[in-house]
Amino acid sequence: MIQPWLSVLIPTYNGEDYLALTLDSIVIQNDPDIECIIVDDRSTDSTRSIIESYTNRLSIKLLPPSDLGNWPANTNQALNVAKGDYICILHQDDIWLPDRLNILKDLSIKHPNTNLFLHPSWFIDSKGEKLLLWRCPLPDYPELIDADFMMERLLIQNFISMPGHMVKRDITLEVGGLDSTFLYPADWDLWLKISAFGNIMYYPKPLSEYRLHQVSQTVVRTKRSQDYQEQLDRVLERNLNLWNIDEKTKTSTKKIARFSIDVNTALAGILHKNKINYLKLILSFFSLGPFGWHRYLRDSRIWERFYARFKMGLGR
Repeated sequence: MIQPWLSVLIPTYNGEDYLALTLDSIVIQNDPDIECIIVDDRSTDSTRSIIESYTNRLSIKLLPPSDLGNWPANTNQALNVAKGDYICILHQDDIWLPDRLNILKDLSIKHPNTNLFLHPSWFIDSKGEKLLLWRCPLPDYPELIDADFMMERLLIQNFISMPGHMVKRDITLEVGGLDSTFLYPADWDLWLKISAFGNIMYYPKPLSEYRLHQVSQTVVRTKRSQDYQEQLDRVLERNLNLWNIDEKTKTSTKKIARFSIDVNTALAGILHKNKINYLKLILSFFSLGPFGWHRYLRDSRIWERFYARFKMGLGR
């Protein structure tokens, strides 16, 4: 391969339970013009041997971990050596559906000025059973989404699943990649930075699966509720300050986004059996008013996120 059109960035750590399924989902795309850049963070299970077993089926570069040794820094390590015009970040427990790359490649050829392609993902459980469809509150293809429309919705909640994107590498580098000081919301921060460039397209059919399970990094990283909330607050404040919009829109968006952060923190607290101030949440919700209720329910995808987890038993 002289020049890959796509680089797949895969940070791994003790991923033996699902990694082979993830790599299989790349193999079945049957695209020889992509590269997989894997950064393994000193796994102590069979992760390395699984990776090595795929070197005859995929173009794989295996890199050592970054000095910081967290998933955003390791992903940046892969980004810095990527050669594709586009990148996808794929975590070790998520899945691409067949024909995903054919569809996205065709879209990129038809719409070369698009910076970020998005699509829905299925929530799946540890056994791969479908739970619910995770969609984005965006206008469907072929409409091109501008920066202000995207920022107004994405600031309220990160509705982009990790396996539900493809983005231009140059723009990802231009915004500095992932902020490695964010252990949980680094992806939300990245999508917001990229969204400021506009030219976003949403393909409305699911092309991937996002796995929910008890030992996922999403679950593990949210144990410290205060740190989790502080990181979400930092992402919100940083990107609000960079958003060039009228103060009325910015103020209303900020109020709904702060409520969304409170809900996300409460949901993480429920998961880890922390004490939750439900009365405060209820009063905050009513203070948003009918228009705020509509925006929150539309943009947060709260029903999809909550019900998928409840259905698999995490909410019990």
